[in-house]
Amino acid sequence: MKKFSVQLDALTGEKYIEVPFKGHLLVEHPVYNKGSAFTEQEKDQLDLYGILPQQVSTMDIQVDRAYENYSKKTSPIEKYIFLLSLLDRNETLFYRLILNNLEEMLPIVYTPTVGEAAKTFSHMFRKPRGLYISANNISRIDRILSNAPFSNINLIVVTDGERILGLGDQGVGGMAIPVGKTSLYVVGAGLHPALCLPILLDVGTNNEEALRDPLYLGLKHTRLTGNEYDVIVEEFVKGVKRCFPHALLQWEDFGKHNALRVLNRYRERTCSFNDDMQGTGTVTLAVIHSAVYGKDEKLKDQQYVIFGFGQAGFGIANMLIKGLMEEGLSESEAKQRIYPIDKDGLILEGMGLNEYQKSFMRKKDVVSGWKLKQEGRVTLFDTVLNARATVIIGVSGVKDVFTEDVLAQMAKNTAAPIILALSNPTKNSECTPEQAFRATNGRCIIATGSPFPPVKINGVEKKITQCNNMYIFPGIGLGAIVSMVPKITDKMFIAAAKAIASLTPSKDFLLPEIKEIRKVSENVALSVAKEARNSGLGIRLPDEKLRELIKNAMWVPRYLPYRFEE
Repeated sequence: MKKFSVQLDALTGEKYIEVPFKGHLLVEHPVYNKGSAFTEQEKDQLDLYGILPQQVSTMDIQVDRAYENYSKKTSPIEKYIFLLSLLDRNETLFYRLILNNLEEMLPIVYTPTVGEAAKTFSHMFRKPRGLYISANNISRIDRILSNAPFSNINLIVVTDGERILGLGDQGVGGMAIPVGKTSLYVVGAGLHPALCLPILLDVGTNNEEALRDPLYLGLKHTRLTGNEYDVIVEEFVKGVKRCFPHALLQWEDFGKHNALRVLNRYRERTCSFNDDMQGTGTVTLAVIHSAVYGKDEKLKDQQYVIFGFGQAGFGIANMLIKGLMEEGLSESEAKQRIYPIDKDGLILEGMGLNEYQKSFMRKKDVVSGWKLKQEGRVTLFDTVLNARATVIIGVSGVKDVFTEDVLAQMAKNTAAPIILALSNPTKNSECTPEQAFRATNGRCIIATGSPFPPVKINGVEKKITQCNNMYIFPGIGLGAIVSMVPKITDKMFIAAAKAIASLTPSKDFLLPEIKEIRKVSENVALSVAKEARNSGLGIRLPDEKLRELIKNAMWVPRYLPYRFEE
């Protein structure tokens, strides 16, 4: 493996990149390719004459050309394919184009379009990106990892493809998610793309449609479970520790039976976290912080209903507990304010529950005396009514489950109900902003998981906050990498949530605008680095030095001069 590095000329102070290739090999490598922007001097020194047209383009001209072609695509998936092909040709140009058009292109690069890309992955496969580690080849783990483009990998995003967005098991198609997520790390926090690696663990799939599909590219058997599954993950982690000992490992879209178990098994052994639980929980806590402070209230003044208590719901509840305890409540007192609901209603003792659901189940005597629509089952409406909920959070993937009567009851419980319809993609949202505003007479505070256009309320246009994990995970990753922490703690996530909430510009916004994402990530990274330092886990530097390190680590997509490495 080659090591990617930016050098500094000791005589002139000029930054430059050492390239290991010349000619066709150079222009075919997406990290090094400049396309039509290679200078005449570089063409001469790197044997590029005749390979490229004569005219040398600036990056701005290249961006204009790429955007013109992008704009001709008529559907989101066509736009996605165009951007992916650009990423495969010229990564620097790809990231400049995205940063220039953040609000327009993020829904194409990631949610909601990436869901369709995952579903059709085997049918539109063109060029490999990242690494595929199948159960059949786990004994070759070191050889597989040696196929990474560069040896100095800082970040790995890995999935086993079992729980892709709201789509479920997509098997090998789940690779679309780590590919997209690593791109968001680059866009959001400036991690250099050469140092980021997407990985797919192929342990089979339970998706019957995929197993019947002759074009499906993954292992054609049902998912491994139990010890067979655990051996694959263990060998993978040990391989990563050997080959990339300083890499941050992000677990992405693992199924409910494995996500928490895998996180807990490795969070002390590796610098790792699960974005679906910890990232979702943290950005949701940041949104709630902003919302309740906008009402001149506190977290502990609220009653919370969480509809959909899988790993995202658990992650939100767990972070809420930590936030409530920061305000002086005991863990028991904090849990009394949280009402978790799954497909069978309010989670009560005696129900068949997953391990992580048990820690948040309520005792049956909590509902004694409650007025119920149907005896023997405590529904979402029943819980909102009887618990006098002031915050309702949806991570269920069930479209329109926040019905008009549920939303109207929220408005009866409090003057400004907080409605968080966080399921992705858009078609799975628990309600639309229009529905929420209509049912609450325009009084609700709302955020959604997918992007929605502004809504006019009483003649005033209101922007809809997207409760997007992108506000969290890039900065968490950057802060952890820069401060060289051996593990990521809950206190780091709490610090990150507070950092985001502090950047909210006014009561009309629950999060900063997405165009400020690099400023957000810088501050999140600093909050992580400070917490790491204060807890004895990170490098010991004063705040201004930590911020300087973080800023210096944030790559800006521009072309540096090249010199051939002999």
